[in-house]
Amino acid sequence: MFRLICIKLPQELKHKASSLTHGHFFSTSSVKPIGELPNSKDPKSLTVSFLQNSCGLSLESAISASEKLNIENPKNPDSFLDLLRSHGLTQTHIRNLISSRPQLLSADLENTLKPNMELFESLGFSCASLAKMLCKDPRVLESDAYSVVEFFRARGFSDEQISTLTVKRPQLYLLNAHKNFMPKLEFFKSLGLSDPEIAKLLSTRPSILERSLEKQIIPCVQALRRILGTDENVFKAIKAGYGIIEANVEEVVRPNISMLINHGVPESLALKMFLIRPTSLRGRTSRLSEIISEVMKLGFDPNSLRFVSATRVMAEMSKTLWEQKVEAYKSFGLSNGEIYSAFRIQPLFMNVSEKKIKKLMGFFVNKLKMKPLLISKNPHLLLHSLEKRIIPRCSVLQLLLSKGLIKADTSIVHVCRMSEKKFVRKLVCKYQNEVPDVVIAHKGKIEFQGFSPLI
Repeated sequence: MFRLICIKLPQELKHKASSLTHGHFFSTSSVKPIGELPNSKDPKSLTVSFLQNSCGLSLESAISASEKLNIENPKNPDSFLDLLRSHGLTQTHIRNLISSRPQLLSADLENTLKPNMELFESLGFSCASLAKMLCKDPRVLESDAYSVVEFFRARGFSDEQISTLTVKRPQLYLLNAHKNFMPKLEFFKSLGLSDPEIAKLLSTRPSILERSLEKQIIPCVQALRRILGTDENVFKAIKAGYGIIEANVEEVVRPNISMLINHGVPESLALKMFLIRPTSLRGRTSRLSEIISEVMKLGFDPNSLRFVSATRVMAEMSKTLWEQKVEAYKSFGLSNGEIYSAFRIQPLFMNVSEKKIKKLMGFFVNKLKMKPLLISKNPHLLLHSLEKRIIPRCSVLQLLLSKGLIKADTSIVHVCRMSEKKFVRKLVCKYQNEVPDVVIAHKGKIEFQGFSPLI
């Protein structure tokens, strides 16, 4: 029996030691089982160790990544990591970058990696945008980035536009610029777009450069010509919404235009809607049918431009976002009826962002003490800039009121509706000799303190 205890005792101790090692008191990242300790003479173990200790990868990720490279000397990989850190990348960025593309550790540091990093820095990348771009597609560091950048610079792209393009689609650097991009740029030029317009188009929507010229871009333009009639209108549609070049015009846009016409919208208005905002007719035809029905129930006349505006606003907004905006208006005292009444007067009333709704309504209701009903009857108030128009004009009124130069019942609604030229003539130039500060107030440099309701 004594012999049996002696036999079992080492096994139990071994089991307890194993339990301790596997996380009861220490994590596996700090203390590894003896069998997993890296062998200093084994390249595989050295690679796994480097990936864990220098790059921050987990053991599992390090083992997986080690299948794609072999580190015999850490000097080059260490220098690469130092390069990344010197450009503002954090350990988290480095971990994500190497997890995605471990081969970077064995790439040519002096002739490829370092020149590319310096090139991106010359484009004006911030540390954050550089890290974001590299983590999106690390392969860009191994590309012939210089050739791509010089291609765009030679065709009028600013460094800012190239930087924007790069952040959005870094994978473009993996393509042959002359072979893949040149034919598309020449095609856009044949449509009448100038070099600056092409640069703006492609930096805004660089995914177009990945589209097939023969299978997508040319057929799309041909379909637009059939619908819009002239190259001038095609040009207008492209400028109004660059994404139209990537749309299926025949299967999506044309049926949606037909849907509008079938519901009584004159063809000229349907085409005008498309020319103003091409994206509004890129959605599902079934969804557009629902929207048209809703707009008609609200009393809009299909023969009117307001019908088109209301349809466009609803077509470009999800049901969830619509409800969020309705709730934002309600939080300042507007009823459902008042909100839809305002929408009927000015459909763009619902096109305002939720953030702007809260900011403007907060000012009108809390600062100016306006009644919600008044706002619903004058929804155009929500279309103006609070900082650039509303507050400066209120400051001018506040100053003139304090001097007794205008009546106390002056309408803020009327003042906000004035054109800039008329406002300056009637309320700034007229009084600037008598009250010089009116010019400063108009520039927004005098704080608006508030006044009694002017209505």
